[in-house]
Amino acid sequence: MDTLNHEQITSLFLALGILLAAAKILGELATRFKQPSVLGEILAGILLGPTVLGTLAPRVSAYLFPTQGTGALVLDGIMTLAIVLFLLVAGLEVELSSIWRQGKAVLTVGLAGIAVPFALGFTAAELAPKLLGSTAGEAAGSHPLIFPLFFATALSISALPVIAKTLMDLNLYRSDLGMMTIAAAVFNDLLGWIIFAIVLGMMGASSAQTFSVGQTIGLVLLFALVCLTLLRWGIHRLLPWIQAHTSWPGGVLGFALSLALLGAALTEWLGVHAIFGSFLVGVALGDSPHFRRRIRAVIDQFVSFIFAPLFFAGIGLKVNFLLHFQPGLVLAVLLIACAGKIFGCWFGGRIAGMAPREAWALGFTMNARGAMEIILGLVALRYGVIGEPMFVALVVMALVTSLLTGPALTRILRLRHPCRLSDYLSSRGFFTLTAGDRETALREMAAAVAQPTGLDARVVAETILARERQMSTGLGHGVAVPHARLPDLESPFVAVGLSPAGIDFEAPDGLPAQIIFLILTPREDQGAQLEILAEISRLCRQPEVRQKIMQTGNFTEFLALVNTR
Repeated sequence: MDTLNHEQITSLFLALGILLAAAKILGELATRFKQPSVLGEILAGILLGPTVLGTLAPRVSAYLFPTQGTGALVLDGIMTLAIVLFLLVAGLEVELSSIWRQGKAVLTVGLAGIAVPFALGFTAAELAPKLLGSTAGEAAGSHPLIFPLFFATALSISALPVIAKTLMDLNLYRSDLGMMTIAAAVFNDLLGWIIFAIVLGMMGASSAQTFSVGQTIGLVLLFALVCLTLLRWGIHRLLPWIQAHTSWPGGVLGFALSLALLGAALTEWLGVHAIFGSFLVGVALGDSPHFRRRIRAVIDQFVSFIFAPLFFAGIGLKVNFLLHFQPGLVLAVLLIACAGKIFGCWFGGRIAGMAPREAWALGFTMNARGAMEIILGLVALRYGVIGEPMFVALVVMALVTSLLTGPALTRILRLRHPCRLSDYLSSRGFFTLTAGDRETALREMAAAVAQPTGLDARVVAETILARERQMSTGLGHGVAVPHARLPDLESPFVAVGLSPAGIDFEAPDGLPAQIIFLILTPREDQGAQLEILAEISRLCRQPEVRQKIMQTGNFTEFLALVNTR
């Protein structure tokens, strides 16, 4: 019996540890620069894969990430499990009921949003097969329609998790536009994944070839119908019993993951990829009101913090991105993808009665591809439908369209980026005050913030004191928020001064202020000051939080406290 030997086990755990650590570090770095974490996670794989490490140190790369043998098989199995669990989470985000609530408008937008890019992608693949690299599909002995169908499907699907996260970040998720976009994306993704499952069935993707192409397509459609009707009904009836008679949340978590793995096994056996089964099971689970938000959060954190970074970093291990990067192909794929999706959704939105500005916003939001596009490309690469250059082009297109969504929405709808306290804190603006009275303390804080902001300390102090003389800024409970709007300031800046002895800021409760937030905002920015004040109020509402702030020994501890509240 073949088993992993001592060296292979060492190599496996070393590879997983390095891959996960690199993915998390670069993912956090990406979010620090207001980019999706998936960008950093894929970059980690590119650095550790054949693109960089494989070129600079091929022996080390081959030891950590073998491409053949038992070690490669185990790594591939772990990555397959990661992608199956990630699609379960994506399915949980789907709300079938939202489609019915929005009615004909959702169907109009959803159909136009998939029909236009599908037609454009299919036509492009038929008219320019060599440019788009369809020879990979021909080499695999596939039907000539396989590549055009795949390419059309790849350009039609959206990334529901990316869309939802972008709308939440811009406070649009609960708006009419947000609900319409989410519902249309749900319909779009369901239809897109069913089409992709049919394409895989036409390929005979299952190595066992258990069923004919026609049987596979019929069984996959039947499975989708059962999941969205009978299984959904059964889960709704069964979940209350599981919650009543099993430990919480272990019982529901075990039930959900077991069901997802069984669904994945069934679709793989039918002849399509396992991800389709876990996605549909996720849809059936997530649509039940008994599937509580807490268990969703547990599954999401379990997958998103461990398996998703491993999977996205693993993408970079698949191909050499520099060797297979073809600028013409990447540009062609990007232009075709953006033109089809944006125009299609805009057209559908206008038919549904949306205003022009909202229809354009809908189009750019639905244009986000993200993880879903990469997953489709990875499966197609695995089965030989596309080659490495097309895979690289699809990954680049997925990342670029995801990065464009937020800025495009902000510009089209003329939104202002929401202010967050942590964005405007700096280690140079965190200190312990030595002053014992209000005026001296404010001058001390003004002098400390002069260098990081590039402002004149005297001007800052006089502006703050003038505002303070008009009305005291003591909130009470030991907190004060002196603030000023300055003409020469480019972006908000918040300094934090701690006074163990306390300083009188004439608070309503008469208590001296021990935590003093100095808020400086640009004069032309009307809303930043209010948003920062609201967040400070929320942060310092609880007595234990105020106590922990006074106990922080350095800026890092304070920032950690702010980010975890």
